[in-house]
Amino acid sequence: MNADEFNPGLLTFLNDSPSPFHAVKSLSAPLGSAGFTPYNLAQSWTESGAESETLYVTRNDSSLIAIRRGSSTITECGLRIIGAHTDSPCLRIKPQPDIRRAGTVQLGVEIYGGVLLAPWFDRDLSIAGRISARRPDGTRASLLVDFKRPVASIPSLAIHLNRDIHKNRSINPQEEVVPILCDGREHSVESFRDILLEQAESQYPNESLAEVTDFELSLYDTQPAAQVGLNGDFLASARLDNLLSCYVGLQALLNARTDQTIILVCNDHEEVGSTSSAGAQGPFLKQVLERLTKNREELSATLSHSVLISSDNAHAVHPNYESKHDPQHRPQLNQGPVIKFNANQRYATTSDTAALFRDLCREAQVPVQSIAMRSDMACGSTIGPLTSAVVGIDTVDIGAPQLAMHSIRETTGWQDPAFLYRALLAFFERPA
Repeated sequence: MNADEFNPGLLTFLNDSPSPFHAVKSLSAPLGSAGFTPYNLAQSWTESGAESETLYVTRNDSSLIAIRRGSSTITECGLRIIGAHTDSPCLRIKPQPDIRRAGTVQLGVEIYGGVLLAPWFDRDLSIAGRISARRPDGTRASLLVDFKRPVASIPSLAIHLNRDIHKNRSINPQEEVVPILCDGREHSVESFRDILLEQAESQYPNESLAEVTDFELSLYDTQPAAQVGLNGDFLASARLDNLLSCYVGLQALLNARTDQTIILVCNDHEEVGSTSSAGAQGPFLKQVLERLTKNREELSATLSHSVLISSDNAHAVHPNYESKHDPQHRPQLNQGPVIKFNANQRYATTSDTAALFRDLCREAQVPVQSIAMRSDMACGSTIGPLTSAVVGIDTVDIGAPQLAMHSIRETTGWQDPAFLYRALLAFFERPA
C-alpha cells in the first residue's frame, strides 16, 4: 500500500481523535466492524466472549488492547505485540477553571506533559474529552464531548508592549497560558460546568442530565490534519506523537495474514510517566496476558518467545538546527522508520531486536534509519523500557521520523506512515 492510499484514513483518524478518549473510540469502531468482541476484565473469560479469536479490552476509556488469536501455540511461538500511546502533550482544563478578568471569561489550564508552549498562542482552539454527569434519578453518566468549533484562544501580547520578546523569551504557564472563552460583558455565563451541560445535552439529546460533576478535558487546535509542502511531501497535524503509531498498528493488526497471535497495545499517560492503571508501567497488559495463558509458568514460557515493537515517533533532523543531532545519527523525513538506541536503557532496543527490525524492513522493502542522542544531551523515553521491564519481553523501540515533536502541530514525511505500516505488517506476518 502506498502513501496516497494509506494516508487519507490516517488524516481522518487524527481529526476524529482530539483526546485519548476519542482516540480509543476511533480505534474501537473499526475493531467492532471487523468482528472483534469487546472484553471486560471484570467478567470471566467465557462469560464475556473472550474465547473469540478476535477481541479487545479498554481501561479508563483511554487505553486499549486488541488481540487476534492465531492457530499457533503461544507457548512455543510466542506473541507479536505492537505498543503505542494515545495521549499527547496538551493543555488540560483545571477542576475549577472559571476566571473573569478585564471583561472576559477565561479558563484555568494546567500543562499535560512536555508541551512546547509558544505554538499554542493565536490558535483557534476547541475543547474535547470526557465528562461525568448526574442524571435526575441520581445515576451517573460518563460521556465524551467535543465542541468541534473554535471556542477559545490565547492571544499573544503585542510586540509594542514587549519589545524584548525576541531576545530571551520565557513563558509563565500560570499567568500567560490562560485561554479566553468569551466576552463576559456580552454573555451571561454562570459557570464552565453549565457550558458543559449545554454541550452534553446538544450532543446527547436522548440523555436526561441534571448537572456535570467532573471532567477530563483538553484544548486542541481545530486546524485539520493535511498534506503540505510544495509537492505534498509532508503530513502536518496535531497529535502525530503518537496517534500515528496507534493508527498504523491498528491497520497492521486488521490486515495481517498470519497464524501467530498478534496484539496491539495503546496506553494512555505515556507523556506523564506511564504510572497509572492504564499506563505502560501499570498492570493492564500483564493482566490481559494472564488471561491468555493458564498459569504463571505458561505465561513465562510464552513471553520468552515473544517480541514487542514499541512504536513512538523519533526526532528527524531539523534543517535549521542540524547541530542538535549527533553527526552520525540524523534521521530524515520520508526515509523510513527509525530504530532508537540508548546505552542507559531509555530505549529498550538490543542488538538482537534491532537486527530483527532491520530484517523486517528489508523484507518489506522499506528504508530504515537509526538514532542515538548527542552525548551532551538528555534522552527522552517511551513505553518500550517500561513494558519490557513490567512484562519481561524482548523489545525494540522504533518510530516514524518527525519534526516539531510536542508542538501543537507536528510534521512527518508523507511517505513515512506507509513505510511504518509495511514494516509492522511484516512483523505480524513473519513466520515463527
